[in-house]
Amino acid sequence: MIIDSHQHFWVYEAEKHAWLDDNMKIIRKDFMPEDLQLVYQNNGVDGCVAVQADQTLAETDFLLALAEKNNFIKGVVGWVDLRASNIDEVLKQYSAFPKLKGFRHVVQGEADPNFMLRPDFRNGITALEKHNYTYDILIFPHQLGAALELVRRFPKQKFVIDHIAKPYIKDGFYDGWAALMKAIGKYPNAYCKLSGMTTEADYKNWTTEQIEPYMQLVLDAFGASRILFGSDWPVCLVAGNYTKTKELVTNFIAKLSSEEQNAIMGGNAIKFYNL
Repeated sequence: MIIDSHQHFWVYEAEKHAWLDDNMKIIRKDFMPEDLQLVYQNNGVDGCVAVQADQTLAETDFLLALAEKNNFIKGVVGWVDLRASNIDEVLKQYSAFPKLKGFRHVVQGEADPNFMLRPDFRNGITALEKHNYTYDILIFPHQLGAALELVRRFPKQKFVIDHIAKPYIKDGFYDGWAALMKAIGKYPNAYCKLSGMTTEADYKNWTTEQIEPYMQLVLDAFGASRILFGSDWPVCLVAGNYTKTKELVTNFIAKLSSEEQNAIMGGNAIKFYNL
């Protein structure tokens, strides 16, 4: 089964989606399941994990409602305020939704590089572990030190790094990012998504050769059993199309065994998110 471990839906609103800057004009519109279903039919994808793009409980409820109506949405990564004093209670309420698999916070937008290590946030991670939810780590490279510490402190919590931690591929920065990714990869509770890479390169002129060293480092650091294919649709459309995004990964992993390829393209997502 091919599972896209990372994509988004939204009903476009200029204020709410202000992060869609001028470079992303082409995706300033609605993206809904019926749009994605056609894309998946053309690309042989069986299902997906829908990930939050807005930090509200309404966003979590919106994605759950879509998942209920569309069987190809196999899981949802929603948002809750992990720092809230009633986090335990909130998670208890959400346990009524079997398709809700985990949560994410847009940590890349937080000014404090140690945001994830604050006591209130760590309290939220403790609650996730208790309720058996996953956590998606969305960060920039300068926040990798905190991610390493978080993964180390919570050995029983399942973590996955989104978009290979957004290295500055366009500028060719590699070494500092690589050292910390290798360190995180040593922890068996840490996974990584091969997603969001073309949009960290030059949108219009990226090449496979430019991105390959980053994918190779992730493969070496996490191994074929802990990396997941993700498209980051519709964001990937600003740097190409779905087919090109998928082929970037499938061509790269073609050198691996068929078992390893199947794991990366779906099996690992099924295992990680308990789909």
